[in-house]
Amino acid sequence: MSELSKVYDRSRVPLYIQVASVMRRRIETKHWLPGQKISTLVELEREFEVARVTIRQAIDILREEGLLHSQQGRGTFVAETPVSRYWFKLATSWDVLVDTIKDNVLKRIKVDGPPPAPTLREDEGELAPKYVFMRTVQFKDGEPYGIVSLHLADDVFRRAPDDFRQHPALSVLAGLKGIGIRDAHQTVVIGSADPVTAGLLRIELGAPIAECRCVVIDDNGAAIYVADIIYRSDAIKLHIDLLASRASSRSAGRSRTAKPRSGAGSATGAFRSCN
Repeated sequence: MSELSKVYDRSRVPLYIQVASVMRRRIETKHWLPGQKISTLVELEREFEVARVTIRQAIDILREEGLLHSQQGRGTFVAETPVSRYWFKLATSWDVLVDTIKDNVLKRIKVDGPPPAPTLREDEGELAPKYVFMRTVQFKDGEPYGIVSLHLADDVFRRAPDDFRQHPALSVLAGLKGIGIRDAHQTVVIGSADPVTAGLLRIELGAPIAECRCVVIDDNGAAIYVADIIYRSDAIKLHIDLLASRASSRSAGRSRTAKPRSGAGSATGAFRSCN
């Protein structure tokens, strides 16, 4: 067995998706330049040590993504202007997160027998007395890029039920008066799409996804917002300013005599970056 075959065998992801990932990476890193003709089917078949049908399936994926196009009798070429990927920036601060999602287009999904309350992990606060569960698919330019499964504290939901049904819940929560937020944080892990996720996001079964968990805890220690969010990996990027803490320290040093801004007008609090 060749080394390449051993690599394939270590993954549960279908072969054609693995091949498509390598080819996609070649386009992103400019190994294959815009407008360039890529290797022939025979050459790719030999290189990847897979059947020709697998190569065709991989090329079909990249063609649907707008990264490749084929010309009859000439071959397959890299798009001159490949479709922009990683347009959705995962936020690492409260204000940026709220601003990023405020204009999201939502499609609600009916869920039969939803879990009555979230399962909280360490450092995620205490359960609220009652929750409302909502699941939505989020869209950009008509294409789905995220699935949100949310438990929202019932007393918070009742303050603006129509807004919570029609708009991103976190942006509505941030605008409510009189809610103090003690902590808010996101955690991100990498996973793969199951059949339901693949269907809703229109991606391949087993395709890589980003699984985000966002939790907001109020001043009483209750987890009032607990969301499990799944993003397609080809839509998101994570950018972290590694010197932000230095800048914050310098700013705090210059403003030690200034009073902090009050959050009485809307929901405010700390936001811990993705970890």
